[in-house]
Amino acid sequence: MTAMRAAPEFDHGKPGTTGVLLVNVGSPSAPTTAALRTYLKAFLSDPRVIENQGWGWKLLLHGVILRTRPKRSAAAYRHVWTDEGSPLLLVSKRQAAGLEAALGQRFGNPMRVEAGMGYGSPSVDSALARLWEAGCDRLLVFPLYPQYAAATVGSAQDAVAASLKRTRWVRPFRFVSGYHDHPGYLDALSESIREHWSRVGKSDRLLISFHGLPKVTLLQGDPYHCQCLATARLLWDRLGVAPEDRHIGFQSRFGRAEWLKPYADQLLVEWAKSGVSTVDVVCPGFAADCLETLEEIGDEYSGYFKAAGGKQLHYIPALNDRAAHIGALADIAVSHLGDWGTPRAAWDARAEQERLRLRGERAEKEKRRGLNV
Repeated sequence: MTAMRAAPEFDHGKPGTTGVLLVNVGSPSAPTTAALRTYLKAFLSDPRVIENQGWGWKLLLHGVILRTRPKRSAAAYRHVWTDEGSPLLLVSKRQAAGLEAALGQRFGNPMRVEAGMGYGSPSVDSALARLWEAGCDRLLVFPLYPQYAAATVGSAQDAVAASLKRTRWVRPFRFVSGYHDHPGYLDALSESIREHWSRVGKSDRLLISFHGLPKVTLLQGDPYHCQCLATARLLWDRLGVAPEDRHIGFQSRFGRAEWLKPYADQLLVEWAKSGVSTVDVVCPGFAADCLETLEEIGDEYSGYFKAAGGKQLHYIPALNDRAAHIGALADIAVSHLGDWGTPRAAWDARAEQERLRLRGERAEKEKRRGLNV
């Protein structure tokens, strides 16, 4: 006979709180071939990332990609790895701490903010577990992907849904599905670019580079491409950059299929060959610096540009945990939290006042009805 578990302890007098889950892609646990193999297997097995998960893809993944790519990727990660670990994870922790403090100040009551990664550690599952253990009974899921893509925001939704499916007590939750045109986000971006220009001056051209996706995702209805263009246009408007000096590109293509164009690496090579000496590159789709910004843009693409005749490529860092960025994230969170930002004790008191008001109205109606009989 199976022994019954003891009833879980629950403090009915303790007010609940709202938890915020920040989600980002993640990174391997170490810049090693073995760690990259584990990370890439999880990443490339996600049907949101590679939509055709048939036998052909599985043979290619396990027979070729996971045998060759991890070693090259590990070497790239070693270029950006710090003594404290992955840049993305370090920034994500600072973002979570900064947002938790900002929301606490705005609402006057503590909130819990945890960072969870789509792949690698800390996982979405473990981050949610920490929120539940902290007594959170409402959840705001906040993927740090400004432009919606099924491969990013959609994947985050899947990860949260899968975790909740395994949870007995499914708390109420809300979801941020993107913020590509949010004024605070755009203001933080323009501020960071202007600060860069004030320190080192403007380059010949400004390239806004977004992570690429296969072109088929656009044809199938993914709004990512359109939202990238909107972000770029709104950012250019704030900066007042002349049309001939501003451009958009897409990086990080993988495989032989056609991806969103123009390709950022090809643009840089063409510019260098045509006599462009200096370029500023900003990547608004990345909320935190990572391999794709620090190594791919700052090292690899810079090398392409210089090898073709260019003199200097300046990578403008991601917003990371800049004060203006944390403020923008807090604004976005507040707009989605609504009345969830109210301390639960005050919320319960307000609900009790409403019950008393309704009870009084009913009593008054009963009294009038009695007088009319």
